[in-house]
Amino acid sequence: MVTYREELLKLLHCLSYEERAVTLTSGKKSNYYVDGKQTTCHARGAFLTGHLFYERIKANGVPISGVGGLTMGADPIVAAISVISVIKDDPLHAFLIRKEPKGHGKQLWLEGDKNLKAGDSVAIVEDVVTSGGSLLKAVERAQAHDLKVVQALTLVDRLEGGAELLEEHGLKLESLFTINDLKAMAR
Repeated sequence: MVTYREELLKLLHCLSYEERAVTLTSGKKSNYYVDGKQTTCHARGAFLTGHLFYERIKANGVPISGVGGLTMGADPIVAAISVISVIKDDPLHAFLIRKEPKGHGKQLWLEGDKNLKAGDSVAIVEDVVTSGGSLLKAVERAQAHDLKVVQALTLVDRLEGGAELLEEHGLKLESLFTINDLKAMAR
């Protein structure tokens, strides 16, 4: 019997992993690319991602009120976790952090803010972490909104310094997979 984790890894390998030259968000060059959104936007991929992240959040043992992250990479993940949490009768509200504040209306950095209050504990998620800069930006934006970030999670850790950067800021990066898991499937 295939587990959810094994099924998600197969989907990630099939839909998100490519061996080709690419320039990453960090500006670094790489000979492989992981586009997590290809998997997290897939119907089954979203279900599996939401379920596995929800289980990891609950295993942490720290109650949280919401889950969010930097748009675009986190968008399908936070939506999936939030839906799974309702199915589990344990609602976790989703929130999205903009890369730039909205240019009109309330000029918000954070969408979904009315579902949370100052001091609420939250988890921050990302699809793929390389240097950790984007995830750290999301953490800092959530903290600036008076949210207490108690957990940082990623679908795939490329093992290129992201965990170390977050550790320097008092957070442990938890990943469902590392790049080594995806590379092992390519062999």
